[in-house]
Amino acid sequence: MAATKGKAGLNNESSSGRDSGRTDAGSPTLSAGAASLTISRTYTLDDLDTIATVGTGTFGRVFLVKDKKTRGFFALKAMKIPDVIRLKQEQHVHNEKEVLTEVNHPFLVRLFWTHHDDRFLYMLMEYVNGGELFSYLRNRGRFSNSTGMFYSAEIVCAIEYLHSKEIVYRDLKPENILLDSEGHIRLTDFGFAKKLSERTWTLCGTPEYLAPEVIQSKGHGRAVDWWALGVLIFEMLAGAHFFIFFSVEYWRHLDLIKKFLVIDRARRLGNMKNGADDVKKHRWFKSVDWDSVPCKKLKPPIVPKVSHEGDTSNFDTYPEDEWKKDTPVPAKDLEIFKNF
Repeated sequence: MAATKGKAGLNNESSSGRDSGRTDAGSPTLSAGAASLTISRTYTLDDLDTIATVGTGTFGRVFLVKDKKTRGFFALKAMKIPDVIRLKQEQHVHNEKEVLTEVNHPFLVRLFWTHHDDRFLYMLMEYVNGGELFSYLRNRGRFSNSTGMFYSAEIVCAIEYLHSKEIVYRDLKPENILLDSEGHIRLTDFGFAKKLSERTWTLCGTPEYLAPEVIQSKGHGRAVDWWALGVLIFEMLAGAHFFIFFSVEYWRHLDLIKKFLVIDRARRLGNMKNGADDVKKHRWFKSVDWDSVPCKKLKPPIVPKVSHEGDTSNFDTYPEDEWKKDTPVPAKDLEIFKNF
């Protein structure tokens, strides 16, 4: 999947869709189904005003929308069904809904409602207005040790939670980490996430972050997320991806990275008997109060400039072009999305 810029809490396969109005004769009702939050009212697409595009992707857009009744803000992702089918992403969009419906964690973006019509799949999600971690890393060049540690600690808690649910994330990178208005993280883009009962063999993810077992098609599981975290920590501290800026002397001294980037997944930090506890006990994290992390009690090193709940200034600006003119999808092709 192509990376999405400015996801505002959504998946990068399609970053979101622009559809605030009706696209068929009826007034479609968005179906409920999120463990993360329950809204005690029925939504239709007509209840939402489209404010701006905050992300684009391979087969969709993410829009900031406003609830006409409550005046609250959400991110609405709309994915073009013909493109989802053409790119063979049907299972990925179903996986994303399944995962987000099940999870409930302060460092994971929340899904509220889903719906489909004869052109688009829709996901109504939490709007995270602080922008991407990628943008802050790009602007600063690299992070200090303490800043990198803060984000790594929150990511560890998010990964630990997902793994406790037998979910592998598979797309950890700065572009998929959003900051809220206080500076805490939200993982987004769950199109590659999957509920695992055993190993999976799908080749997916972002090339620079892929673990060896994924590239070699050996079958993979939760260990791939810890490999990706090792790559991400290096990138945060060095300001470059280590496959591009390969300085052995730089990263070798950081024992934590070395233990994440172990080819043998049975010996990879985080994937051994004690799981995430081994990560938390590593000396690099010795100053971290782990009980305080999921409670958001650690002071964020970066506080985004946010003037109001619907502020879009931390995301790129996108042309509001007309892209909804696709012909309706035949009923036979919609069958696979009947439960979406």
